[in-house]
Amino acid sequence: MSATLTVLDPTGFAPKVARKPMAPRLPSLDGKTVYLVDARFDDSDVFLKELQGWFGRNMPSVTTRFVQMSSVYLKDDPDTWNEIKKNGDAAIIGVGH
Repeated sequence: MSATLTVLDPTGFAPKVARKPMAPRLPSLDGKTVYLVDARFDDSDVFLKELQGWFGRNMPSVTTRFVQMSSVYLKDDPDTWNEIKKNGDAAIIGVGH
């Protein structure tokens, strides 16, 4: 007895991605405020709190603010981004692992 088998090709096609340039670097972080943004990905908060301690020990002239996104990293958080634009000079977004 012969059976017909249908097989689907799982190969997909990646979407076209428009490249964006990186943000320009600040000449110095002295006297600046750096936001440490927890994107709520596995253990990113642990890493960012360690980083905050490092800044305190090694670059005390830099103010750091640890903030958590209002939801998981898959959802946009305009309120957080607006706060950073208004009150910060730079941001580091932690994604864990």
